[in-house]
Amino acid sequence: MKKRAFWFMTLAMLLVIFSGCSSRPDGGSISASGGDNAETGSGKIGSGKAKTTLSMMVNISDESLTKAYREIVDGFTKENPDISVNLQFDSNGYENTMKVKMAANDLPDIFDTHGWAKIRYGEYLADLRDEPWASQLTDTIRNVVTDENGKVYALVLTEAKDGMLYNVDMLEKYGIEVPRTFDELVAAGEKIKKESGGKTIPFYLSGIDDSTIGQYLDQFANPLLITAKNNEADALLKGTFDWSHITPLAQSLLTLKEKGLINEDVLTAKRSDLPAAFAAEKVTFALVGPAFMDSVHEIAPNMKIGIMPLPAMVAGDEPTFAGGERNTLAVWKDSKHLDEAKKLLQYFAKPENMAKLSNVSKNPPGLKDIKTDHELTPYYDKYASIRVFPYFDRVYLPNGMWDVLCKNGTELLAGRMTPEQFSESMKTEVERLSKK
Repeated sequence: MKKRAFWFMTLAMLLVIFSGCSSRPDGGSISASGGDNAETGSGKIGSGKAKTTLSMMVNISDESLTKAYREIVDGFTKENPDISVNLQFDSNGYENTMKVKMAANDLPDIFDTHGWAKIRYGEYLADLRDEPWASQLTDTIRNVVTDENGKVYALVLTEAKDGMLYNVDMLEKYGIEVPRTFDELVAAGEKIKKESGGKTIPFYLSGIDDSTIGQYLDQFANPLLITAKNNEADALLKGTFDWSHITPLAQSLLTLKEKGLINEDVLTAKRSDLPAAFAAEKVTFALVGPAFMDSVHEIAPNMKIGIMPLPAMVAGDEPTFAGGERNTLAVWKDSKHLDEAKKLLQYFAKPENMAKLSNVSKNPPGLKDIKTDHELTPYYDKYASIRVFPYFDRVYLPNGMWDVLCKNGTELLAGRMTPEQFSESMKTEVERLSKK
């Protein structure tokens, strides 16, 4: 019995010794939760002092982009062995998760503001104006993440510059110049449909995932109401806007349907079928972000895809882009590790890391003088002087209106709502949600 007890005690001591030596080497990456979370540089530094662990949450799902984030974080922890990073990715429940965290005033040290740095998260964010990268924010994104007092709310890794993706070879095949006005866009669509024998239609929308319909309405709201000289921006912000002035936006969507320029099965079509339809040359234009291109190229690797600005909807106006934050990193003002968090942002802001994220996502970098080399780089260079306006809903609509926009657009296409009723509903819902 004494021998057995001795061996049990010896085994227990060995387990304690070996478990104490099993810490992962500095700079490694440990996957958890099915690969959605990663902690880099975990454990203790050589002196026995516990590392500083930064919590970091990012609102992305694209595998190539999550890989790039992990590589950058791994590089940071190798250079800074006294800091580890608990990196989490969430694309489905991110917004609700962050609302809960804001309510509890318990936010990650670093997080993605996903388009709402100032309006939604502003009071929770540290001022980053004195960071070395702050003066390098691009002219098109600076005002989006900076207030009138000079506070900088976030590092913009990539900014949105959204217009329409299109099949370059198809426009060349049918001798069509890139449309500069909405009328030219409709004419181009009619020509493509006719000369393709009905094989190709300009647009594909999904009533199952009505965000595609909301995207159309949101992106073309700016060319109708904001980008021209006689714009309605002040009236929208002051609450004096005449909502009958948005009726032409609803009518434009209905016109595309009536002319057969949208897929006939719009109410039952799935968003997930769009890449295959585009790859098969059944669709010409797509109101989606650049990440869409990867899905198309999996099917049609050699298809040439370009990006064009949104055509003007008001006579005398010029094409524009819809833009704002795409991938960002901000710092919680009450973080216990402000210096370390800012240090990580400085590492992300290195030109080589900014270029990596831009090349992977095919979005423009949020800092100046970053050299990129991806499929859309020539188009961003070509349209460098085109004006960029923030997404309509992020500036002029109260929280909750995105769902209304999507739902009303679907009702319009289903014939259950007229353009005039669309406008009345928008007015009613804006007034209701503005009181919340």
